[in-house]
Amino acid sequence: MITPLLAILSVSLLHTGVQEAAENADESGTSEPVLVLEPAPETSTLRLHADTYAAYHSDVNEAGSRELTSVSALDATMDSLAAYYTDDRLVDAQIAYAALVAAQHPEFIDSVRAISDYYGAGVTAASLMNDPVFVTGFMGADTASDNVVGALTTDTRTMNTVADRYREAAYDLQSQTWARTRANDRRTRLEQIESGSVRLQTPFRMAEPDNGRRLGAASDLFGASANAPRPEAPTPGLALTVGETQLQPDERRVGRILAVAALQSIESGDMRAMDALLADPAVGRCIVSARLNLAQCVAAGHFKYEDAFCIAEHALEEVAVCLTTTREPVAE
Repeated sequence: MITPLLAILSVSLLHTGVQEAAENADESGTSEPVLVLEPAPETSTLRLHADTYAAYHSDVNEAGSRELTSVSALDATMDSLAAYYTDDRLVDAQIAYAALVAAQHPEFIDSVRAISDYYGAGVTAASLMNDPVFVTGFMGADTASDNVVGALTTDTRTMNTVADRYREAAYDLQSQTWARTRANDRRTRLEQIESGSVRLQTPFRMAEPDNGRRLGAASDLFGASANAPRPEAPTPGLALTVGETQLQPDERRVGRILAVAALQSIESGDMRAMDALLADPAVGRCIVSARLNLAQCVAAGHFKYEDAFCIAEHALEEVAVCLTTTREPVAE
């Protein structure tokens, strides 16, 4: 019985309920108060997951600036990244972080709360869980969606840039004696990849945005530009070069992210719906597959410079594909 309700929630209230509220406000000579956006508490489950995503990009940033002059440098990069690739850890973290980006848009959050007030938090939460995509039709959702996709696209591009560096290193390091010496640590390497998640510690905590700056790409939190004013995240497709396919937002994934942001604004302690939406099994399987491919690549390698290629191909590029929130348009 929930499915028909989706159309009612997304159309009836947005085009009728809100309009009636506006008409009533005009008649009384007053206007409805604008709902104030309240950030997720630092101790909330959503915020803790988001901190993990930021910590991951801190490690990606460190991998990009690490001097590749020793065996331990390559091992450090591999271990720091692989530690995030078990189960749903990184999936939950990305969705939570992106939901905080979406929650920065008051018009979107106001429309969510208006619907929740009209139909009840329980009914709204059940509808979001049943079909997260319908939240993309709320007022303000288009802007929130654009900024979510823009921020996450920047993050995956950063991962690909770091991957390019390690792929080039796989060739450059062949001139280094330590890198072209036959590697005898394959068993240890595989054990480190397998057990990395057990050792992972993420005490990292994001600072609250200040000076009116909005939370954008996690990769922008680090490096030389971390303290520079950040403009609005770009919408997908603006940086395309000639000959590239113009990608579109993956409505299913973006809808899930916006649904989490919506739930965060109306839920009061019951995290069951939130936990269900934070998990994305397909993306989780994709990341676990990337970790297994990384292990197979390392097992097949004989020299340390080959580890640089494995990092580029599987620990960065393949995971970036798993985390992307865009897709090629479907041919009609």
